[in-house]
Amino acid sequence: MKFIERKIVFHGEHFAKFYSEQQPSVQEKIEYVLRIVRLVERVPKKFLDHIQGSEGLYEIRVEFESNIYRIFCCFDEGFLVILFNGFQKKTQKTPQIMLEKATRLKQEYFEMKERQLHEKRRNQKR
Repeated sequence: MKFIERKIVFHGEHFAKFYSEQQPSVQEKIEYVLRIVRLVERVPKKFLDHIQGSEGLYEIRVEFESNIYRIFCCFDEGFLVILFNGFQKKTQKTPQIMLEKATRLKQEYFEMKERQLHEKRRNQKR
């Protein structure tokens, strides 16, 4: 197994809110899975998988006891994982409203990044 170091970035307060609402034992499991995502070059699908029908949206998969949790994310510049919203999965299929929220947050993240890049370039020209 080859190890690397991915930087994990949190966009907004969505993930922090989700995380803080979990029991300490669930938080520990989330931290364990995030460590795998951060350090393992080829993360097993058990922990990270592309969401079918989406453009660059992934879900981090956390299982604890009989509960399933999903945390939406995407990659940016190769090794950067952006964490968006998370939820406890209670049905076989991911709720459409959660997918729409993650898609919106992903778009918001890249628009914000583009604005910051424009601002930085404008300030460099001065």
